Amino acid sequence: MRLAAFRFAEDPPAERRVGLVIGTAAELRVHPFPAGTDLIRLLAADPTSRDEAADKAAETDGHPLGDILLLPPVYPVAMRDFLTFEAHVEGVSRGMQGAGAVEPEWYAAPSFLFMAPHAVHGPFDDVAVPPDTERLDFELELAIVTCRDIRNATPEAAAAAIGGYLVMNDWSARDIQGREMRIGLGPSKGKDFATTIGPWVVTPDEIDAWRSTGGLVDLGMTVRVNGVEVGSDRSGNMSWSFEEMLSYASRSSWVKAGEVIASGTCARGALAETWGRTGTLEPPPLRAGDVVEMDIEGIGIIRNRLVVSQETAPPIPAARRHVREEA
Repeated sequence: MRLAAFRFAEDPPAERRVGLVIGTAAELRVHPFPAGTDLIRLLAADPTSRDEAADKAAETDGHPLGDILLLPPVYPVAMRDFLTFEAHVEGVSRGMQGAGAVEPEWYAAPSFLFMAPHAVHGPFDDVAVPPDTERLDFELELAIVTCRDIRNATPEAAAAAIGGYLVMNDWSARDIQGREMRIGLGPSKGKDFATTIGPWVVTPDEIDAWRSTGGLVDLGMTVRVNGVEVGSDRSGNMSWSFEEMLSYASRSSWVKAGEVIASGTCARGALAETWGRTGTLEPPPLRAGDVVEMDIEGIGIIRNRLVVSQETAPPIPAARRHVREEA
């Protein structure tokens, strides 16, 4: 089933409702669950109870997408972004690190970085261009939301923690990211301004039809800018499954219910990969007015328009030097 978070235009901004999404792309409707329904708890419920709740929701009057505001399906308690597409790593390495091949260390484990959970945007929200960047980029990713706490879980045990799948756009300021990574840190301000997730959560039983013999979920992934396709791949090209990623994340650590875990960018899922391969900024970096649309088979579409920020960012303070420069 597809589970969405939404509110009506007249609702207060903090209002959050949960609905069952029914219908085809041409005519989707969202059928509300009772007030107070928690999406994560619904994902964690046993299938029989969840199906019964969904049947009751389906009997209610559904609302067309045009009559509601879709919210981020979850406000994550934490977010971890993995790096599992080998071809993307190879392409970006050329541009960001000047490397001609994937570093051997990448193959040792499914590495990840922590993201800013407070920066999530809804599937059709406007996204403000952050300050200080001239190389704004998108990242097309498949993601899951967890519905159970796990620790030191095997991949087989970790499977029970997968509540559902969603689309992610990990917006990235590549020039800021490049500066940060030159001092040995992962991207922080280069990515913490916005992450789009949505349009809803699709439960694993809906996705199992796309599972390959190797255990990977194999979904078509496409990104368009202003209506023009600029990249595509399949999630079956991941080098680790979500079960394996969750298992690794849980080694001597808690992965809690309500986390969002992302695959990392797919091949041709970011402009920086093309820039790294060609040595040119073509296609050009994103700018205000551009519309970025991402579509993952079996899940749905997210679409965001970039806008000029209405905020004034404070100046960046200069460092205090404590080491004398050599003459």
